[in-house]
Amino acid sequence: MEGKFRSLTVEGELSNVKRAASGHWYFSLKDDQSQIRGVMFRNAAAGLRFEPEDGLEVVVRGHLTVYQQRGEYQVMVSSMEPKGLGALQLAFEQLKAKLDAEGLFAAEHKQSIPFLPRRIGIVTSPTGAVIHDMLTVLERRFDGIPVLFFPVQVQGEMAAPTLVEAIQHLNNLRDSQQIDVLIVGRGGGSVEDLWAFNDEKLARAIFSSDIPVISAVGHETDFTIADFVSDLRAPTPSAAVELAVPKKEDLEHTVSQKQERLQRTMLLQLERLREYVEAVRLRLASPDSMLQQHAQRVDDLDSLLRERTKRQLENLLIRTSGIAEKLFLLSPGRELDTQQHSLNLLQDRLTRAIGLLQIKLSDSVQQQMDLLDSLSPLSVLHRGYSVTLDNKGKSLRSVKEVNSGDKLQVRMEDGTLQTKVVSVKPKHPN
Repeated sequence: MEGKFRSLTVEGELSNVKRAASGHWYFSLKDDQSQIRGVMFRNAAAGLRFEPEDGLEVVVRGHLTVYQQRGEYQVMVSSMEPKGLGALQLAFEQLKAKLDAEGLFAAEHKQSIPFLPRRIGIVTSPTGAVIHDMLTVLERRFDGIPVLFFPVQVQGEMAAPTLVEAIQHLNNLRDSQQIDVLIVGRGGGSVEDLWAFNDEKLARAIFSSDIPVISAVGHETDFTIADFVSDLRAPTPSAAVELAVPKKEDLEHTVSQKQERLQRTMLLQLERLREYVEAVRLRLASPDSMLQQHAQRVDDLDSLLRERTKRQLENLLIRTSGIAEKLFLLSPGRELDTQQHSLNLLQDRLTRAIGLLQIKLSDSVQQQMDLLDSLSPLSVLHRGYSVTLDNKGKSLRSVKEVNSGDKLQVRMEDGTLQTKVVSVKPKHPN
């Protein structure tokens, strides 16, 4: 089988695409009815312009071989092309999508192009009409702006590396050479001719450039990756120069207009100031007259001050007299005399009240003493009565409290008798 199918072409859909660390590609080619394994070794894969991926319709060329470890037939691929879409176009679309997803095309990363650069860096081929046309346009628009030219290849395998080197080198010279803008480009051509400007490394070099970059690939209808990532795109190299520098005649005309406008404004301002000074001069009197006016004004103010001071003092005297009268009426000494007189009257009244109360209380005490005397047991004893007490000194009020033989005390007015009960005779009821 291997000897009969040394050269074949297979069309199918890629699936199970894998890239080994060695750089070899492994995949399957399938249609709706069958599939076959495929392998593309590193030396053949180095010529691929695009990245193989699952679901991609491709046409491969190679020969049939057997992988002995699995005992399977496989196609050893020597070349691969996308079906219906060129490899270059597919590679362009893949790289564009990748860089766009990373934000390399985003507007917020774009640098502004300076209005009037101090020096321009140009990266293009030293041969051909492109550099000559660019310098001619620059000379016509604004002669005298210095240019730092870095010659490079713009076509072929070495084009992209030399373009990257040029951008990096000019960035290193940015401060010392005062480079404010870079123009990177070439003239028109086919897709293959312009392919160096679709290189990923070049795109990243442009994105990383500290100097604003204008892409100038001479192909007005089609865009390159460099166009998307640059800070500004020009349709042609000559147009790039026009975008990089203003037209000197236009600037001179603008400066002339502004100069004339400034002169008119200054003359008008001077005229207004002159009129103002004249008006002030007319209003300004002589120094002697001004001094006389101020002296008269001072006299008027002095008279007014004296008059107002006198009136103020009179008002203060009136207010002081009124306050003095109020103070006299409210004098503490006068009030103390009045209060002392009232205190003396109250003291006399209190003395008389105390005397009367003493007499009244003395009479009341005497009456109470007389009443006590009339009710005192001693008074009863004086009239011939006596009080009988038991041996404990308790007064006895009934014969029922005494038994025959008890010792009693009989208290009389002039002493006490110690007695002994011989008999007890209760009083018989009637």
